[in-house]
Amino acid sequence: TRLGRIAPVLEGLERDLGERLVVRPTTVLDEALEGADFVFCAIRPGRLEGRVVDERVPLQAGVVGQETIGPGGICLALRTVPVIIELAEAVAKRAPGAWVINFTNPAGLVTEAIREVIGPRALGICDSPRALCRRVAGALGRSPDELWFDYFGLNHLGWLRGVSDGDGDLLPGLLADDELLESFEEGKLFGAEWLRSLGMIPNEYLYFHYFAADIVDALKTGAPSRGEFLVRQQADFYAADGATPEEALAAWRSSRHERDRTYFAEVRAAAGVGASDEDWDDVGGYEAEAIAVVEAIAGNEDRVLILNTANRSSLPFLDERAVVEVPCVVGRAGAIPTAVGDVPAHARALIETIKEVERTTIRAALEGSRALAVRALALHPLVPSVTVARRIFGEYGERQEAIAGRFS
Repeated sequence: TRLGRIAPVLEGLERDLGERLVVRPTTVLDEALEGADFVFCAIRPGRLEGRVVDERVPLQAGVVGQETIGPGGICLALRTVPVIIELAEAVAKRAPGAWVINFTNPAGLVTEAIREVIGPRALGICDSPRALCRRVAGALGRSPDELWFDYFGLNHLGWLRGVSDGDGDLLPGLLADDELLESFEEGKLFGAEWLRSLGMIPNEYLYFHYFAADIVDALKTGAPSRGEFLVRQQADFYAADGATPEEALAAWRSSRHERDRTYFAEVRAAAGVGASDEDWDDVGGYEAEAIAVVEAIAGNEDRVLILNTANRSSLPFLDERAVVEVPCVVGRAGAIPTAVGDVPAHARALIETIKEVERTTIRAALEGSRALAVRALALHPLVPSVTVARRIFGEYGERQEAIAGRFS
């Protein structure tokens, strides 16, 4: 049904661009994979209805409910990892030379699972690091292309530690200027005082860690969760039919614009920040990141991109196989992570803890182990006790068939 709705959107895009797009829709996985050079992977086991459960269950226990952060991300991963391993095995069989560009959340954790099958040809992407760098460059009145961004961490758990041009680090000057900090998203969300205390600019998703109680209070007001909003919006889009290609494309763009405009609404509500004034038409999202990776590899461009890939020795306190999110030099040999070196102690402690949670979650998903699933939840810094972890996991099992079946 969805394929039938998207086909005229692509036809409308073809007419809009005046370019011939060669598209062959199929619902047969082997047929899609055969001989592929690049495979984009974006799946959601449990669909958006599952995301609603992921978000709402923790809130009942006073814990942050979010798609990739805390219990919600763990539950999504428990459903996703077994499926993603099957997909990775199909890629290895049908397209052994393909690069797998993973969008599937939680992106870092899922990419680490895929790499156990695919190896270094599996790369994870996220648009939030580049968006942060672009906004910081804008606040400084500079082009992102002329700056080096010293960014490090895991997916949705990263920090911008420095912004350099040929004359030195520009970040201290930015952190000292209240007006400049108020001119972009992360400055408004975190506030000048906290950013100066950190000496870095966190990825927007760290708001769920630094201001967890504020988020819980904001989400308990009865406002729809992000998942609930998307369930309604996507149902409306996919239910429409009979449109011309031009009308289908216009409907898709309108739906996407609404989705982008309301992105992170719950965080802005908790921070007391109004709607974003960012021009989403000029931003690009996951698709811009994915195409940048394809161009860099196919054209052997040695382009610097912030990606999720094996650590090697980028963050020296993690082992070489741990998937991290850092600047990489990307060309025909894949993504080569740059050296980050030591990082502030509080960031290191959080990275190490979340990496242990990720790996415990992967093991739990592959083994169908209830004990490991509860351990992953209890080890997460947003979950206050083992008792709460057990309660959350029990509720997930009652409301999601995939969890109940695999972890019975």
